[in-house]
Amino acid sequence: MCLIVLIGLQLVSCGYTPRLIEQKDSAGERVDTTAIPDPVPKVEPITKAGNKSPYQVFGKTYFVLPSSENYRETGIASWYGRKFHGRRTSNGEIYNMYAMTAAHKSLPIPTYVRVTNIENNRAIIVRVNDRGPFHGPRLIDLSYVAALKLGFSDQGTAKVLIEAIDPSGKSNQKPLEAKPQISATTDNASPLPILNQGSYLQVGAFDNADAARVLQKQVRTHTTTPILVQQKDNLFKVWVGPITDKMELLMIKRILKQSANISAFIVSP
Repeated sequence: MCLIVLIGLQLVSCGYTPRLIEQKDSAGERVDTTAIPDPVPKVEPITKAGNKSPYQVFGKTYFVLPSSENYRETGIASWYGRKFHGRRTSNGEIYNMYAMTAAHKSLPIPTYVRVTNIENNRAIIVRVNDRGPFHGPRLIDLSYVAALKLGFSDQGTAKVLIEAIDPSGKSNQKPLEAKPQISATTDNASPLPILNQGSYLQVGAFDNADAARVLQKQVRTHTTTPILVQQKDNLFKVWVGPITDKMELLMIKRILKQSANISAFIVSP
């Protein structure tokens, strides 16, 4: 019991709701969903609370994306309800299971997203104001009423398409399909491509595709050498290269350490 309390307190101190320690959740009342409108996306500043990156939950490290621009991802949605109704979300707001909100592990808070139930083609808009879900291959946790509107509140989960919305209207590019944020053993990432001759610098390895892509973007600001995300050995590995010149290899390794405190080691495919 003491261990559970300590874990809960640790998560609260980091600004993330300790929803993993709950054993059961329950649905709210059946309501007329036509009387609950979707939120109207608007430009909002990123909150200080809830956007710490990286952050850890139960020993796993997660990264918050620097931007929601062009975010488009397919994965499993779940919902949370009565157990958390009235509690604080990761950004300090009060969770309301009858409001159109959601929890996501890596999107900036707040972000407006369109969620489409692939099984019945129903679509809604929700505002991300919380972190999670932190169990299983789930991509997003919707409020109870959001799940009700999408038609999966009874079954608990559904396969959905999530698309970030840019309220400013500045982004006119067609969103790119991102790899589902699930474990490497079930991710539908492309097989390892044929690599060019030469050596590579491995700067990170993650069981989370989003975390690998965040590091990939960070490293790009320090070198013009190609940076790849490879799915190998059940991990998403970030490699810099190929590099055929040993002196160049060592120089890039030193630059990454000195300018970004990124440690790297040499690998050969």
